Amino acid sequence: MTALEEFGRFFKEMRVHTGLTLRNFCQQDNLDAGNISKLERGLITPPKSREKLDEYANYLKIEKGSDDWFKFYDLASACSGMIPPDILDDAKLAAKLPLLFRTLRGQDVPDEKLVELAELIKRS
Repeated sequence: MTALEEFGRFFKEMRVHTGLTLRNFCQQDNLDAGNISKLERGLITPPKSREKLDEYANYLKIEKGSDDWFKFYDLASACSGMIPPDILDDAKLAAKLPLLFRTLRGQDVPDEKLVELAELIKRS
């Protein structure tokens, strides 16, 4: 499943969790049902605008700072090929991103560097 499909699936899951049909959800928040349907099916990318994502999170009743909140924004960032802003704002964590990328690619990384990265992630 692509990041786009995963975001759409998650968006729909959150909408269904509100107890609203697609039509009712869109009518309630004055949204275009066609665009939200395409979003849920992974046919269009989520908005890049933080303000629009905040609106959607609010409509979906996603509690700020919750696991679902982070998943929502992380999936949206992945669809846009971006690193989530909260990670980039943490200078120590951002400095470790190249190490994470090498690890994800399966390149050799010294064990002590992996432990250091894991500890930094736990503290963040």
